Amino acid sequence: MQHEIFGSCSLIVACPDMDTLLSLTRSLEGQLTGTLHMDEGDIADAQKLMPLLERKVGRILANAWPTGVEVCAAMVHGGPFPATTDPRSTSVGTAAIERFLRPVCYQDLPDALLPAGLRSTNPLGLPRQTEN
Repeated sequence: MQHEIFGSCSLIVACPDMDTLLSLTRSLEGQLTGTLHMDEGDIADAQKLMPLLERKVGRILANAWPTGVEVCAAMVHGGPFPATTDPRSTSVGTAAIERFLRPVCYQDLPDALLPAGLRSTNPLGLPRQTEN
């Protein structure tokens, strides 16, 4: 049940507690995307899960479903092996040029789950490219 499937398919696993969920997540192989379906009350648990997802997937979404990809500067499509095995055909966007940097795309995540440099307040004062 750990093989990636493309198309309309879902695997839902009910975990009795957060420790079980973290253990299960550690055992997963790389995937293209990971989605957190949550509300404000789930932020603390999501914060525990984020470091694992950042190592397992190439795109993290919150309360959304992954869609097709757009070739643009912000897009990352792929994940760690075995989700991505051929850099000539499985990545899009400018980050595809340097495959081994392990970029992660954050989509619709609340500020509390983002790294400091990506938060709307930009506390690190990093230069960023944003769209209007």
